[in-house]
Amino acid sequence: MAQPLIKKDDDRDDEAEYSPFLGIEKGAVLQEARVFHDPQLDPRRCSQVITKLLYLLNQGESFTKVEATEVFFAVTKLFQSKDIGLRRMVYLIIKELSPSSDEVIIVTSSLMKDMNSKSDMYRANAIRVLCRIIDGTLLTQIERYLKQAIVDKNPVVASAALVSGIHLLQTNPEIVKRWGNEVQEAVQSRAALVQFHALALLHQIRQNDRLAVSKLVTSLTKGTVRSPLAQCLLIRYTCQVIRETGVNTPTGDRPFYDYLEGCLRHKAEMVIFEAARAITELSGVTNRELTPAITVLQLFLSSSKPVLRFAAVRTLNKVAMTHPLAVTNCNIDMESLISDQNRSIATLAITTLLKTGNESSVDRLMKQITNFMSDIADEFKIVVVDAIRSLCLKFPLKYRSLMNFLSNILREEGGFEYKKAIVDSIVILIRHIPDAKESGLFHLCEFIEDCEFTYLSTQILHFLGDEGPKTSDPSKYIRYIYNRVILENATVRSSAVSTLAKYGALVESLKPRVFILLNRCLFDSDDEVRDRATLYLNTLRGDGSEAETNSEAKEFLFGSLDVPLVNLEKSLKNYEPSEEAFDIDSVPKEVKSQPLAEKKATGKKQTGLGAPPAGPKPVVDAYEKTLSSIPEFSSFGKLFKSSAPFELTEAETEYAVNVVKHIFDDHVVFQYNCTNTIPEQQLENVTVIVDASEAEGFAELAVKPLTALPYDSPGQTYVAFEKPEGLAFGKFSNTLRFIVKEVDTSTGDVEDDGVEDEYQLEDVEIVAADYMLKIGVSNFRNAWEGMGPECEKVDEYGLGVRESLAEAVSAVINILGMQPCEGTEVVPSNSRSHTCLLSGVFVGNVKVLVRLSFGIDGPKQVAMKLAVRSEDEAVSDAIHDIVASG
Repeated sequence: MAQPLIKKDDDRDDEAEYSPFLGIEKGAVLQEARVFHDPQLDPRRCSQVITKLLYLLNQGESFTKVEATEVFFAVTKLFQSKDIGLRRMVYLIIKELSPSSDEVIIVTSSLMKDMNSKSDMYRANAIRVLCRIIDGTLLTQIERYLKQAIVDKNPVVASAALVSGIHLLQTNPEIVKRWGNEVQEAVQSRAALVQFHALALLHQIRQNDRLAVSKLVTSLTKGTVRSPLAQCLLIRYTCQVIRETGVNTPTGDRPFYDYLEGCLRHKAEMVIFEAARAITELSGVTNRELTPAITVLQLFLSSSKPVLRFAAVRTLNKVAMTHPLAVTNCNIDMESLISDQNRSIATLAITTLLKTGNESSVDRLMKQITNFMSDIADEFKIVVVDAIRSLCLKFPLKYRSLMNFLSNILREEGGFEYKKAIVDSIVILIRHIPDAKESGLFHLCEFIEDCEFTYLSTQILHFLGDEGPKTSDPSKYIRYIYNRVILENATVRSSAVSTLAKYGALVESLKPRVFILLNRCLFDSDDEVRDRATLYLNTLRGDGSEAETNSEAKEFLFGSLDVPLVNLEKSLKNYEPSEEAFDIDSVPKEVKSQPLAEKKATGKKQTGLGAPPAGPKPVVDAYEKTLSSIPEFSSFGKLFKSSAPFELTEAETEYAVNVVKHIFDDHVVFQYNCTNTIPEQQLENVTVIVDASEAEGFAELAVKPLTALPYDSPGQTYVAFEKPEGLAFGKFSNTLRFIVKEVDTSTGDVEDDGVEDEYQLEDVEIVAADYMLKIGVSNFRNAWEGMGPECEKVDEYGLGVRESLAEAVSAVINILGMQPCEGTEVVPSNSRSHTCLLSGVFVGNVKVLVRLSFGIDGPKQVAMKLAVRSEDEAVSDAIHDIVASG
């Protein structure tokens, strides 16, 4: 009996694999579309042809203008059919064809007739189609019908009108905003879907009015929302209001927290989860606030529904990054999920346990993971590898078992990204745990014996060249390195030659053996390999003797460049071949990067004192000279930093104003560069009234007005503030105040009488990056080790949902305002982890180095480890405060 059963299964598989659209072509389908013109329509045949057309459109098949027009006019003839199924297909194809404005008129009468039909199905679909194809002119004609449809008793019709309103809001917002009363009424509907769509539309209408959104949330959180879907939306809008409001400082309570906690007791699971997730994502959430959410998520871990288990463990995984102790109570429940049939749930459970587990549980976890790794995809394996790396850095004494695990999976099958994640982890562990160096290097040597990825082989060879000579027995690595010269491709052979030369230069006892091996490389088939071998032999051996290699040769071959690569590249491009050799000392040692704000400035061209001088250093020098000459600011001390000009007015306005922020150790000076663009006016007694009510602790000290501002002659007015101690941020509102006097353009005479006037400017903010000066270092590793760990601060952060790893890296760099080093601001495509190196000088002339380790933790969730070294422990703490609050 077994054979027939198997055959049935095979037959079922064959049926499942068969596609009704297999092999269809556009030309054949367009021929079939002639069936639309038949006097006696066959609804079933017409529906099949429309289905094929929809398939082609959704597969990206492009129709020419003539073809689309022919199909559209043919489809319009199908309105004469009374078949309900065919009518629904007609609605779909019209939406997908998106007829042009001169063609739309052909179907509007039919659609408007359907919109007033007695059939609710016709009405709902006609509304959806009309709103997708009509323009603003026709929309005003049917607006009355749409407003009636929003409050229609039939939920299908009401939902269709509301969804259409959401789409129309993007193209005709002024019309949709007039439907506020009807949408407000729909929010009170008993139909779940209507309430959901109505709330979404009402929020979109009010989203640019913070106060209106706050009022909406306040009114609806009192219990008028019954639809679970709408409740989930309301929770999200509530979180938005909480983020914008912050904590009420007098009581320390968070507004609307009671509502979120109340949702944890809702009967719908989706609402419970949405509320729990929202609480865990609150900014600065406390353990007291987290506890009820964690309790609910823990209950979900033992749910019979896989989707609830997955949602709970993914949320707990994210919480474990910032509050590992809060998740520890769930560890027993998560251990049972390691054997879950859903591998995604099992992966998240393991990585969460690795983040929250203690030292005694490491060995038990590693045994469970070993059996589990072969069953999951590479992307999940990478997540596990990153978690193991973090665990090893947390418990360095467990490095042997963790390093052995990494080496075992390194020898198994896997793709490039997976193997790269393992190699990167081993390299990081070697650098951070001295005892792990010998075993780690040996594991890497074994891996390159069978490594199929050129990039990884060269990376490991470079690392062996850096770390191998510093070990107790460097000679044991020579065999593995020379094997690459014999067995690998030209790129790897070149890298191996360079690595061998490092051993010859840094380990005197190995020099004779290395010279023999390098001499053999002189006969290689690749010119790059031969050239490298020749260079290293001549430089290391000099006159042919095997004397000790001098320090200058070592520095030339293996030392770091004292100049940034970008500057070296630019100088080499500008070098004109001549008898005079290129001099590397002529390359600038500072990176002349133009600030982004300066590149984007589009206002009037500034001249005189308002014009930023060329180059970073001249900018500061020129500004400092100007400010020190003003008596009110002469006692502020040395100028630390001046920002790029930031436009406070739109282009082509009557007054062009931009601001430059000057940062001193204890003061901030705003320099407002003003230009009068009206020939018939002269401005006098020009000042900027600055409102610092949103900049707590800043005290205004002095104002230097501008006596006169003639036409097209830029001038400056200044406002100085004393800033509070420590990191001080804030927003400053600006109003330009002046006296306007009329000017006779023919004679240039200015009238005696004038009128006082004001002009509103954009706000200006003091942010963390204003206190940081971008200063690069030529060799980050040496600078890092030279700084020492005395003032080092390390912590981990969850950066939430990000579009990509590159977007997260860019965001943190912008927040800190530091100089990326060694090109680490560029994130390789499809990378799931990345290390970024930053350097700078903090206000007070304190040098700061930052090492950022990013990783993807779940779908679009980015985690970051921040290590800071500086010359002052308070500054290291300040950098962490900036990231935590940013």
